[in-house]
Amino acid sequence: MTDFRVGVDIGGTFTDIVFLAADGRLHTKKVSSSVGNYARAIAEGLQEVFADTGLSGNDVEEIRHGTTVASNAILEHKGALTGLITTKGFRDVLEIRNLRMPRLYDLHWEKPPPLVERYLRHVVDERVSIDGEVLTPLTRAEAEAAVDRLLAEGVEAIAVCLLNSFANPAHEQLLKEVLAEKAPGIPSCISFDVLPEIKEYERTSTTVINAYILPVVAQYLRQLREDLNNVSITSPLLLMQSNGGLTTSEVAARLPANVIESGPAGGVVGAQALAEKMGLDDVITLDMGGTTAKAALIEGGEVTRSQEYQVGGGIMIGSRLLTGAGYMLKIPAIDLAEVGAGGGSKCWIDAGGSLQIGPESAGAEPGPVCYDIGGEDPTITDANLILGYLNPDHLVGGAVKLNAGKAREVFQARVAEPMGLELARAAHGAHLIAGSNMIRAIKAVSSERGRDPREYALFAFGGNGPIFAAGMAEALSMKRIVVPPSAGLFSSFGLLYADVEHHYSRTFRRLLKDADPAELHGLWEGIADEARAQLAADGFRSDQMRIRRAANMHYKGQIYELTVPVAGGEIDAAAIAAMEEAFGQEHETTYGHRAGPEEPVELVNVQVVGQGLPDRPRVPDRIDAALAAESTGATREAYFGPDHGWLATPILARADLAEARPGPAIVEEYDSTTVIPPGARAGLDAYGNIVIDLP
Repeated sequence: MTDFRVGVDIGGTFTDIVFLAADGRLHTKKVSSSVGNYARAIAEGLQEVFADTGLSGNDVEEIRHGTTVASNAILEHKGALTGLITTKGFRDVLEIRNLRMPRLYDLHWEKPPPLVERYLRHVVDERVSIDGEVLTPLTRAEAEAAVDRLLAEGVEAIAVCLLNSFANPAHEQLLKEVLAEKAPGIPSCISFDVLPEIKEYERTSTTVINAYILPVVAQYLRQLREDLNNVSITSPLLLMQSNGGLTTSEVAARLPANVIESGPAGGVVGAQALAEKMGLDDVITLDMGGTTAKAALIEGGEVTRSQEYQVGGGIMIGSRLLTGAGYMLKIPAIDLAEVGAGGGSKCWIDAGGSLQIGPESAGAEPGPVCYDIGGEDPTITDANLILGYLNPDHLVGGAVKLNAGKAREVFQARVAEPMGLELARAAHGAHLIAGSNMIRAIKAVSSERGRDPREYALFAFGGNGPIFAAGMAEALSMKRIVVPPSAGLFSSFGLLYADVEHHYSRTFRRLLKDADPAELHGLWEGIADEARAQLAADGFRSDQMRIRRAANMHYKGQIYELTVPVAGGEIDAAAIAAMEEAFGQEHETTYGHRAGPEEPVELVNVQVVGQGLPDRPRVPDRIDAALAAESTGATREAYFGPDHGWLATPILARADLAEARPGPAIVEEYDSTTVIPPGARAGLDAYGNIVIDLP
């Protein structure tokens, strides 16, 4: 028996499967996603790998999974019929929201409908102060009456969020007891278990979202477990969380809000692991698939995380300061910026005669025109095929044949002729516009956060990321690009590099100058004990546990916080002074200034991350399958813009870059294509990564 760890990532177009052994042996498979029942494509893809390799379910040590099931339930409004119990006077928090407007001057913009309709929001007469003092007790009779009213409405899930329960959860816990007695079959959650933090709208929204997707995710995980058992895989199932850590399927079924953005997180975690091997501390990741492109920042070897994000608000199309279009989740997540630019993004001409790209995508069905399965609108994939960047006989190892003639015909009629351009110029223009759209995502995580992208390496993956990376890096004056092994399946690949993590947070508002070090130390240790207990339940020994601390802080009077790491050990006056200095430095990096010593710093939330560490390294010293393909020695005409025109371009396999060589060149692999432009130089490093250096 051989132990393979398996990563499975569901995308809008393809489901990616990666088998990786401890000795670096690698098997990959890319299959079409099965919309409506994503678990089916996973089981079928695993069976195909077994048939191709002779492996069986007994060879699988664990399954690691990134899924879009939770986010799709919100985007499509297909979650459970959810009821909410809240404090009298706070029934409409979900609709009042926090007054953030995504489009400042659009008088026609409407808020998204609340996930809980007003008739399903019931109140109880109770009140707890900000300090946790019970001002109006909640009686058991009133708690039972509120639950009965929701049950009479036929709700499928119930959320409970009471005022200031983060300071004293007694009333929420009473409702939890009543729900367990009266509705044991109805999924429910209380805000103290989901998000014990200050800010009513954020806490209510997060708790409601968790309840809304509880039955959907639980059903999906049950179905997936059944399908895995049917192909003789009984090994543990771990889910990627939005924060970049893994969690067990049991915890994910209880707190599904943590896995809503699990899909994109895998690639960033994989990039972090490989960058550490390469000695790169500062990296910007670019993940471009068939529908969207996502960027993230790795700084000082650490993934940057946001403390809140929105889901269901559409693709980010401008400054990330303009928020409010979606549903708020106040949960740590990898700080991702997303734009509607993917291989399937449609190319169209607006009323002013300008060429636009996306955000609408042809997806897997009907797909780009060149797929020849019904697509009628030209897409970025069609443009890249016309430019010679894609091999019509090589997509997904030749499993998908591309109709280049049809792509040229439609692009000529729908884009080139209306704009009065020759076909190559029109296709290259579409390619450049898609790249400029993605540059906005890179700026959103770098320059808009006070970071200079020129000081970072660009880590490009996804089926389309390596095609665009060099042009984007050149536009941003970035000098180095890294294309990892199995770049087109790298989000799935990255799952194999993640550690199990559990994130905890508690509101603890104090001015740092007034904080009691002993009280603060006791609180952090208490939360750390929770983390250790959960890790022990996950099967980790005490020597496999790592506890990391962080603090949310702001200057007194500010309403948004910055997060800084806090060193381990005893909390004393020196540790508190170090926290204040770390906050000041982060404030200056992010906003360009810091306040003087007369401005008090306020601690808002204390945080703990409990990590479960593996017995062996997650990243093998080498990956055997990365250099398996051999080149054919072929060349193909490719268009590199008006300055270079059409050039006879060598078509390479990754192994051909063992000795660095200049561009132009195109590297074709099973899962992705890498374009190396004229003037660049590319070679392989010790870990099988393609490293492209720009002049």
